[in-house]
Amino acid sequence: MSFIRTVLGDISPAQAGITYAHEHLIIEESFPTLANPDFRLNDVDKVAAELTQVYAAGGRTMVDTMPANCGRNVLKLAEVSRRTGIQIVAPTGIHLEQYYPLSHWRYQYSEDQLTRLFIADVVDGIDRYDYNGPVVVRTPHKAGMIKLATGDDPISPHQELIFRAVVNTHRVTGVPILTHSNAGRHALAQAEMFDKLGADLKHVVISHVDRCQDVAYHRELLKTGVRVEFDSAFRWKTGEENGTYRLLEQLLPDFPDQITAGMDAARNTYWQSYGGSPGLTYLLTTFRDELDQRGLGAYWDRLMIGNPTALYSFATS
Repeated sequence: MSFIRTVLGDISPAQAGITYAHEHLIIEESFPTLANPDFRLNDVDKVAAELTQVYAAGGRTMVDTMPANCGRNVLKLAEVSRRTGIQIVAPTGIHLEQYYPLSHWRYQYSEDQLTRLFIADVVDGIDRYDYNGPVVVRTPHKAGMIKLATGDDPISPHQELIFRAVVNTHRVTGVPILTHSNAGRHALAQAEMFDKLGADLKHVVISHVDRCQDVAYHRELLKTGVRVEFDSAFRWKTGEENGTYRLLEQLLPDFPDQITAGMDAARNTYWQSYGGSPGLTYLLTTFRDELDQRGLGAYWDRLMIGNPTALYSFATS
């Protein structure tokens, strides 16, 4: 039986409803926030206030994407979910190298050690201390997604090790995979790597690719069978063409089942509850209205319900 794993337990895919495919809901004080103070999203009251607005506007499920030991706090994710009714998928995996000190254990552990750590997050529960110390106390809150990331440079040997550990975990548990790309760079190489390692590409999504405006590249990527996530609709500057909507117009007719959407609102300056804008209801208001105006409204249910629900359901043989 297929299921989606949330911090408060497994749910039927039919329960997911409107789903934000890539968010940052909690970012605790951590190495990433030292260099980026506006990444700090650790006030449960403010986060819950924002997600209450999302729920009132129709949102039901959100995927948090801050993985192991770089700001993840699964206890706060669970508390926000309880308060708001938003079903939250918590991550495991590893983010970009820049979000970890050079002495971090990610550079010391073997493929097998990383695989076992990730599997434990999915099967047993995420450490309440997020692997910040020698003591590990597993909570009942399990990971429902596994993440990796590549940057501007070609995939490195260290990143290949992360790929192998992530795919090992995916193949053992069925957990879906999400990746970070820098504006779509190396997205095709990511898809090819996953295919070579035996991942089920229907349960792999490559994020942030709408910053790449090469339609032919998107078509080549989508022909691999992988899913993509667009999250830059609110980032395009006033006066310039909105490249996200342009891509949706070009790609949705031919690839209606492979595109998902989110906001990746990792800065508190994007949150109304922190005094920023546009707020996390953007997808349910401005974004949806724009799709309707461009004649894309018929794709809404696939983009925001059907596609992310299929993606984030655990892969079953």
